[in-house]
Amino acid sequence: MNGILIIDKEKGYTSHDIVSKVKKILNEKVGHTGTLDPLATGVLPLLIRKSYQNI
Repeated sequence: MNGILIIDKEKGYTSHDIVSKVKKILNEKVGHTGTLDPLATGVLPLLIRKSYQNI
């Protein structure tokens, strides 16, 4: 899978927390386009890249 996943980040989670959870769920490489601190809420775009070792 290659693409963008839009997350509505809730208060209490860091951007890193969200990226880690999505990596585990998708078993893909995931990164974010900007950091939101734990108190912030809002849109967190995640970039997803296929891990070719999983083919």
